[in-house]
Amino acid sequence: MRAFIASTVGAASIAALVLPLAVSPAGALPHPESGRAAVEAPATAPETGGTQSLALGPLGGGGRVAGADAPAAGEFGLEETDVDPFSLLGVVWTDASAALAGEAEVRTRSSETGEWSQWEHLHSAEDHRPDPGSAEDESRVLAGGTEPLWVGASDGVQVRVVPEGTDRAAAELPEGLRLELIDPGEDPAEDAAVAPAGDDQRAERAGGSAGVAEDTAPGEVTTEDSPEPADEPDPRAEADVQLLAAPRPGVVTRSRWGADESWREGGFAYTDAVKTVFVHHTAGGNGYACSEAPSVIRGIYRYHTQSQGWRDIGYNFLVDKCGTIYEGRAGGVERAVLGAHTYGFNHNSMGVAVLGTHSSTDAPTKVTNALAQLSGWKLRAEGRNPAGTWKRVSAGGKYAKGTVVTMHNISGHRDGFSTDCPGSRLYNQLPSIRKTAAAM
Repeated sequence: MRAFIASTVGAASIAALVLPLAVSPAGALPHPESGRAAVEAPATAPETGGTQSLALGPLGGGGRVAGADAPAAGEFGLEETDVDPFSLLGVVWTDASAALAGEAEVRTRSSETGEWSQWEHLHSAEDHRPDPGSAEDESRVLAGGTEPLWVGASDGVQVRVVPEGTDRAAAELPEGLRLELIDPGEDPAEDAAVAPAGDDQRAERAGGSAGVAEDTAPGEVTTEDSPEPADEPDPRAEADVQLLAAPRPGVVTRSRWGADESWREGGFAYTDAVKTVFVHHTAGGNGYACSEAPSVIRGIYRYHTQSQGWRDIGYNFLVDKCGTIYEGRAGGVERAVLGAHTYGFNHNSMGVAVLGTHSSTDAPTKVTNALAQLSGWKLRAEGRNPAGTWKRVSAGGKYAKGTVVTMHNISGHRDGFSTDCPGSRLYNQLPSIRKTAAAM
């Protein structure tokens, strides 16, 4: 994979990568089971890569626990199988509302060394999805799924899904279990212009969406308001705070990381404002090279849209381990774009995913500086204190619909849902990130 970018984000702004304007936007490619007609439109990136979808079936009995060798009663999966090259995978099932009552594990064979990896756990991702009752939840046929896992260049795979509980033979796993193997394809040609981070007008007139200008893009633009009662500030934290504008960080646009705009839903969805920044990690390991980050993001994008049926990639922004910030869901870098990242609190929030796992290792300083700069810029643009709190109203999930929850303006995913995300070590770094963001 040729090198893509090696820039970092620190206290000072880095160069923003600006995309050229395009004449017409791309339409949406439907989920294979959605029955929706595709909107024919040219893609801004060449069609490369692909998805292999392999059905999972019964593996037999044996009475072992997850992690041993013999298949257990009621277990589904796939024996060692030769496949076409891929770099990212996940397990999906038909009904997005169905929980995965069990454990999913995979191991893969490196296409470079021919060696098999250790078994790796796939985390169920019911906490990463569109809010209940949102337009995305009601208008599309969504599939349930685990979080996508980046495994690097591979050509062999084995998977097992073990039902939970002692009576595994009687346990029910979700219907339509299948393994999705993603080849993210090649990086786009490096021919885009580069402009200073302060040159926002051209970048934002381009919509931050692979060359589609916001003011010329046809198609319905939807707005989703937060549920009643409206979110409101916590007066104890917001009183007597004088806010100044924070510098805009450099952002790698969608065209630069190779987003194929034909995969996403046409038009854009917005909320009122960014009141909360939710920090995530992708839990895909830290072994990727920073030059591979665009490939990782393309893989997540393909998995969210093609395998799970979402309207676009779920995160608003992504940050690699070198501190480079990438645009996520389309609609404009400076806009309050509705994402699908924190179930129950996607409204009036922004989801930022750090590529990698931070359950037992701290995020590098380049990453925490990027998170602070990005969060500080977005929150201060809305007149909010990065070190403050806000009373949020849940749309469902960890907190019942309508529950008022006081949250930090820079929160971890676990604050909005029962999950380990963004990992214990990164979560413990959030107070420092808030302090840095507030001092900018």
